[in-house]
Amino acid sequence: MARKRQAPGGGTAVEVEPERLRRWLDRFAERNDGVLRTELDPRQVRFTGGNGVTATVPIPFEPLAVEPGTCVDGASVEVLLDHVEKPRRIGLLLARLGGHSVGVAEGGRVTVSRTDRRLVHGRNAAGGWSQQRFARRRDGQARQALRAAADDTADVLGSRIADLDAVVLGGDRRALDELKTDRRLADVFAKAEPRVLDVAEPRRTVLDEAAQRARAVEIIVR
Repeated sequence: MARKRQAPGGGTAVEVEPERLRRWLDRFAERNDGVLRTELDPRQVRFTGGNGVTATVPIPFEPLAVEPGTCVDGASVEVLLDHVEKPRRIGLLLARLGGHSVGVAEGGRVTVSRTDRRLVHGRNAAGGWSQQRFARRRDGQARQALRAAADDTADVLGSRIADLDAVVLGGDRRALDELKTDRRLADVFAKAEPRVLDVAEPRRTVLDEAAQRARAVEIIVR
């Protein structure tokens, strides 16, 4: 079943696996009085149904091999399908405060990985010196957890960066932003896709799911 969520700015965002994309687009045409036109750009493709409904595909692993501003009558899907079905080696970095999972995936399968969990206490509602001591302790735990995440990312992804086609991120944006400041990870973040996966607490099973989702095409329907 395709994963759906509300899209920023309205509409629905749907994740579709590359192998199912052709059928999804066929159903879009069936439900929306056909496809009136297709607008192709290196960064996105937009299909406009006969009833005005649009399906916009931000290009994963851009650019798409088309001239900017290309517009054709009807549905034009082959160049998009060829692009998303290409085999790729993808780095995965999932991070939240206190936990991370890092790996390399090919064809939706994780081939190498490392996962770790570090204790980081929640916030303390008490006041005074007790709260300040607790906050310092929590900050120290968070720093240690992020340092461990950076070490594992540098080891698993940084050492293989030349062999990766792209990196897909997931988890808490604040934790990812902290990791981005580590100079050892500059090349890793330079290959990162714009999309950040919303994931649960990073574990190996979550990493396996992310390996499948990293290949998926996100479609915005409005």
